[in-house]
Amino acid sequence: MREPSICATSCLPRLPACATPPAFMGLADWTDAAVAAGRMRHGDWPQWTAAIETLPHNAEATAIVREGVVCVRPGDAPVDLIKSVLEALMPWRKGPFAVGQVHMDSEWRSDFKWQRLRPHLPPLAGVRVLDVGSGNGYFGCRLLDAGAEAVVGLDPTLRFVAQYALIKRLAGGTRQWVLPLRLEEVPPAPQGFGLVLSLGVLYHQRDPIAHLQALRAQARPAAQIMVETLILPNDCDDSLGPVLIPPGRYARMRNVHAIPTKTTLLDWCREADLGDAEVVDITRTTPEEQRTTAWMRGPSLKDFLAPGDPSRTEEGWPAPTRAIVVASAG
Repeated sequence: MREPSICATSCLPRLPACATPPAFMGLADWTDAAVAAGRMRHGDWPQWTAAIETLPHNAEATAIVREGVVCVRPGDAPVDLIKSVLEALMPWRKGPFAVGQVHMDSEWRSDFKWQRLRPHLPPLAGVRVLDVGSGNGYFGCRLLDAGAEAVVGLDPTLRFVAQYALIKRLAGGTRQWVLPLRLEEVPPAPQGFGLVLSLGVLYHQRDPIAHLQALRAQARPAAQIMVETLILPNDCDDSLGPVLIPPGRYARMRNVHAIPTKTTLLDWCREADLGDAEVVDITRTTPEEQRTTAWMRGPSLKDFLAPGDPSRTEEGWPAPTRAIVVASAG
């Protein structure tokens, strides 16, 4: 068989710098898996990376948090250029972020969720965190600001990886990396993580117990695991049973496979051998937390609810309510 030419190999889509954890993390296999997954072949990837590379690379700078906003400095890049690059990567789902003078009011006020998570986090000094379903890295930036040593994010949606690549280009000293992968595509980390997060991922899984087991496999012994997921509210119709499996869409989402009751959620944790599982927060999502903005111009939560009845989705299901579970890897 003929060896591939230098041109053929060098022209493969590049893995972004934000998705290359350093050697001390021991995740070379994960980096290889990200390349093998081939998601950088997304049709818009060349345009996204070209746009990002028009901005200055600040290798030593870090992201900082001010009043819930993740802020980065764009050097002397013109405001119009910054805004055009940020707009090329829309929609911005998680945030808020600020790049220089440009404030991005994302669809989700993720700082609301952070305020619910923060009281239940373990001490973070020296802790390496795995953030499954990391999106554009907002929560990773908050974890670093709270004292974590390093954060590795996983998210298969390449637009979100590109968004973090932009943040990482401007704040290269930030100790977070985002890989374009699903959890099931990576082997257990050789050193394990001291904290494992799965935020807004469990209800997208066809086998939620397997997902919880996979989270446990990435954690160090006795490490904390935090899961945030849709849940059936306590006042919902008992006829729905222990778990809602929508036959069609749920709040216009196609891939919602299982929304459990609180009891069922804790049963799943026990079946996955998670220790001391406890639901520490249950909060109904409101249009103040998830909404249309200038940086996410499509329909959002208020458009997905039943007209005149915000307690129901437009399909007739209980409106989105989210729970946070804290457990131990055992």
